[in-house]
Amino acid sequence: MRKRLYFLLPDLGEAKKTVDELLLARIDDQHIHVIAKDGIDLGDLPKASIFQTSDIVHGVETGMVIGGISGLIGSIIAITALQVGSVMGLIVLGCTIFGAGFGVWVSGMIGSSTKNSRLKGFEQSMEEGKILLIADVPIDKVEIITHKMEAHKQTIMGGSDPSMPAFP
Repeated sequence: MRKRLYFLLPDLGEAKKTVDELLLARIDDQHIHVIAKDGIDLGDLPKASIFQTSDIVHGVETGMVIGGISGLIGSIIAITALQVGSVMGLIVLGCTIFGAGFGVWVSGMIGSSTKNSRLKGFEQSMEEGKILLIADVPIDKVEIITHKMEAHKQTIMGGSDPSMPAFP
């Protein structure tokens, strides 16, 4: 399990130092994500992907649930209207899978085009030129990493998200 930590850094120099410290603390670069306002060149810092900058994950989760339920309801309506008996299970399964898949596709497209709602609190600071660093830290290293970051006087602790599964 990992916990997502947010840090606001004043500039690129401090961001590079902080990323180096995290790497020395054995946090893989695939678990470090840096976000800045448009126009700031992050150089070789690990840039955040669409999964950190947009609401695609939330959209896909929501779409799967709503689409699956809609497909299930649609299949029940179809079965009652058509009075089919022998292929009833296949209709229910097919409509539910189709609904979930369609919901994932549509909601994923919508979610990928919207900003991550969890980053709303950091938008003003990033517009002022600060750098947002997101680190997915193993649970047993959270306290150590937090203390290391508190040693930086200009680093602002931005909070954390609940525990995440170990897989990316």
